[in-house]
Amino acid sequence: MILAVAVALTGTVASAQNLDAGKSAEKLFADGCANCHRSPRGLAKGRFSLTLSWFLKDHYATSSDTAKALAAYLEAVDVPPPRAAAKPAARPARSASRPPKPVQSQ
Repeated sequence: MILAVAVALTGTVASAQNLDAGKSAEKLFADGCANCHRSPRGLAKGRFSLTLSWFLKDHYATSSDTAKALAAYLEAVDVPPPRAAAKPAARPARSASRPPKPVQSQ
């Protein structure tokens, strides 16, 4: 009788669901991170991909797969935009008609 009760109780235990499964990394950020962080830019700056995903798994993500996806997203967004080619600074034109003023000693 006790064995039948034990089997009945273990058979009705619901399995846990991963609510983040199937969500894009952008959606994961919007759902879990945007409350505190306005933008994903700069959050991965100076961090290694592996340690970032470990940190996210330990503190914020529900699985290692979502942590890896979120880390990859943060790294992709953290790339600075390409800078336009810098123009050389224009030097003031010197007048060829008169020499520079001499330095006066005091």
